[in-house]
Amino acid sequence: MTSDEVNRLAVTRFLNYQAEGRAVTIDVPNVGGGLVITASVDYRTHTGYGVVRGTGRDTSSDGLIRWTATTVLVHPMTDPPEVVPATPPESGWYSRPLQASGMTLDSALAIVLDLGSDRPDNAALLPQNGATWVGREEVRGHRTDIMTGPRAEAESGAEAPGGDPGTGTSGTVRYWIGSDGTMYRVEVDIASAPEPVVLDFDTQTYVPVEPLPGATPTP
Repeated sequence: MTSDEVNRLAVTRFLNYQAEGRAVTIDVPNVGGGLVITASVDYRTHTGYGVVRGTGRDTSSDGLIRWTATTVLVHPMTDPPEVVPATPPESGWYSRPLQASGMTLDSALAIVLDLGSDRPDNAALLPQNGATWVGREEVRGHRTDIMTGPRAEAESGAEAPGGDPGTGTSGTVRYWIGSDGTMYRVEVDIASAPEPVVLDFDTQTYVPVEPLPGATPTP
């Protein structure tokens, strides 16, 4: 990797934090279909809010979803809206702990929260930890470089660009990064998923994320 590529990979999570929040579409594959989550993520409070739609046979999870690194709230709906309402419904939510491993959806939710950091990653460590340049590709009109982050050391965690463990991943993390370090796409191998989870940023308008009731955001 060139020094410019390393530096862009090192700042990409920090830029998400500086932006405060990003709109993202999360494609979660399952054997019988999959889930598509159209969401907004607040990288200052590490809180997400989105619409869940199932594909194939996997429609039982349709509705709204809100989450932190420890808590998931779901609001089932038979016909969810295309975009999340700016103000979440006051009732009809079911709360559960976010599972640290073994559940593809929860792993994907945890990973997208980890893509924001209040400081740049250590650029000097990235090549040592396995970061590489893969190629170039245009993503929604943006020219990007594809780079891999460090591989996971174990099934329970993959490393983010700066070496911080993620959740439930087991392979290479690929980043599509623009010329200024902006993150446009991330693809992650998760042990419990038949195909990589794909996170596409700026796919819709960002909706400010309200805090979860009774949940403590992760700093």
